[in-house]
Amino acid sequence: MEVQPTKPGRWYDEIAWGSVRTLFFTILAILVFRSFCFQPFYIPSGSMIPSLLIGDNLFVSKWAYGYSRYSFPFGHHFNYFNGRIFGNDPELGDVVVFRAEERPSQDFIKRVVGLPGDRIQMIDGKLHINGFACPVEKIQDAIFHDDSQQTLEAAQYLETLPNGVEHLIIKQRPFGQGHFDNTEEYQVPPGHFFMMGDNRDGSNDSRAQQVIGYIPFENLVGRASFIFFSTGSHAQLWEIWRWLAKAHYDRAMIWVQ
Repeated sequence: MEVQPTKPGRWYDEIAWGSVRTLFFTILAILVFRSFCFQPFYIPSGSMIPSLLIGDNLFVSKWAYGYSRYSFPFGHHFNYFNGRIFGNDPELGDVVVFRAEERPSQDFIKRVVGLPGDRIQMIDGKLHINGFACPVEKIQDAIFHDDSQQTLEAAQYLETLPNGVEHLIIKQRPFGQGHFDNTEEYQVPPGHFFMMGDNRDGSNDSRAQQVIGYIPFENLVGRASFIFFSTGSHAQLWEIWRWLAKAHYDRAMIWVQ
């Protein structure tokens, strides 16, 4: 049987082309997974303390509320389509990643405390939904790191929403003395949601109408599902050498509530 010698460079071209194909399909699989299933997010600020700490790395469910332009990469630049497909409404108490109308290129994460048509008001630091004062129960104080990496201690409470969902909040100032502790009554427009941070004195949220305001259903990116690792205050996931000093190993693989 006759054989022909391999042409110079042919084996190299085949290996190179195989590597390019592997890389292409790997990137494609990542983009599909990120767009339709789960997207990882890093928490850089303390607006959701104590539920989410600075340095938490979490997965956000993209299918929880269906898909909009913001479900996909560069959605703030390209209007892939209008509205939402396969849409499911958020529930009161969900922790949601979204884009604000005023800042469509930036991701925010807050808790849903107002559904379309709800009346929301803060009175002496207590959340009121449709005239219902959400009860708060004092528990042990929370110790945490703020955005400047200072160690702080704040009063911690268990808040109960009208649908029975319980979650933790902190108050760095006494009730009634915070910047947003006494507000007007907000009427959530149809197709919009009212978002609030669990760090009630350290969160710009829907109470700041010129900064965040009401969030359209289309602007929801997904629902926070679980923390897969926490690198600690201001240590990125890839900064392995900083984990020993800053990582919170007890926060790995816990559900966001």
